Amino acid sequence: MSNRLRIALISHDGKKPEMVAFVLQNRFILENAQLYATGTTGSHIERAGISVVKMLSGPRGGDAQIAAMVATGQIDLVFFFRDPLEKHPHEPDVQMLMRLCDVHNIPLATNPACALLLLKGLKN
Repeated sequence: MSNRLRIALISHDGKKPEMVAFVLQNRFILENAQLYATGTTGSHIERAGISVVKMLSGPRGGDAQIAAMVATGQIDLVFFFRDPLEKHPHEPDVQMLMRLCDVHNIPLATNPACALLLLKGLKN
């Protein structure tokens, strides 16, 4: 069994550039983790040269897939860069994922500042 940290990466469309920039800026910390992402976010991250396991896109069930991984103990951290200024048709899946992070005591960062604090905490 691997001791690699398992991190889920999700971002709404308006936040995908921030997610890619965050991953690139922190690649030396994240390279030791197993990264999972919803499909479109994962494609953006892959184009930046970072290896990631891709799920379905969020609206097609990727948020729910990651939520199931949280519920079954397969994810250690979730970075979900949300765009609070836009409407999202799959908002119930987003709320389910956030609730499951709370239920299973999984750290959830919804913006780059919080995600960076989590990574710094892991580094120390």
